[in-house]
Amino acid sequence: MLANRLRKRQRHLRKWAVRHDVTCYRLYARDIPEYPLILDWYDGDVVVWLYERKRDETDAEADAFRDHVLGEIAAGLDITAARIFVKERARQRGAAQYERFAQQGYTRLVAEQGLRFEVNLSDYLDTGLFLDHRQTRALVRQQADGKRVLNLFAYTGSFTCYALDGRAAATTSVDMSKTYCDWIARNLAHNGFTVNRQQRIIAQDCFQFLHEAAQRREQYDLIVCDPPTFSNSKRMQRGSFDVTRDHAELIRHCARLLAPDGALYFSANAHRFKLDTAVLPHLAIEEITAQTIPEDFRNQRSHQCWRIQRRAT
Repeated sequence: MLANRLRKRQRHLRKWAVRHDVTCYRLYARDIPEYPLILDWYDGDVVVWLYERKRDETDAEADAFRDHVLGEIAAGLDITAARIFVKERARQRGAAQYERFAQQGYTRLVAEQGLRFEVNLSDYLDTGLFLDHRQTRALVRQQADGKRVLNLFAYTGSFTCYALDGRAAATTSVDMSKTYCDWIARNLAHNGFTVNRQQRIIAQDCFQFLHEAAQRREQYDLIVCDPPTFSNSKRMQRGSFDVTRDHAELIRHCARLLAPDGALYFSANAHRFKLDTAVLPHLAIEEITAQTIPEDFRNQRSHQCWRIQRRAT
């Protein structure tokens, strides 16, 4: 059943991917109730996230199901087991979502819409490239010409690379993790860009950066803010971050740095997230989720996205 579903889905998406210059895409997301897993295609490699089937499942049953799933994937996509990377996905990972949990070091470069990105398919829960924001990245590229761009919670810098490809005048990428800041620098290099005074990478808590940037009276024409759903990293000065609880404060801090005609692109991937517009009356807020969800995520609630600007006074 799973093999047939993957085979059919791959036939459909392969043609779409070639037309749109995409080599990595989502193939399956719990489409069949008996197979609660998510599967992404990375140009010949596969990353699969397995979810719990039932709370009383024994270890033996889980192992047998895992072996069965891997066989179905290999048969359906005509690949060897060595090309399949399996992750166990818990309901709430918090900061652990971004922490290393293996040491295989299987990294490679993949292409997306004219750019190249380094992905690590083996060592982290996520790979370094959020596929559902492909359209959002393209939107940033379209609007980046001559702009000062701030990329918060920058992760591995894909938004920054798109902004620079769109001829941004300057970019600032901020992430708390030194590991990811180094990854940003590599992604810039993969696309022919250099870290310098105009292309800054800053390893810092984003709230701390926003506070200090406001004191320096910095301004940006385009801000991208795609925060985690939750984090309790020891490196955070505030102790923890919860997007439902803290998003309004975060947006207000971002808005202080917006140039008069600037725009903030804010996104959230918590399933029950609701933007609290009532506490942000000084901002013009437009939901643009529909235009940021790509074809391979059409039937999923992968994220929500808004374009936010300061109201004219």
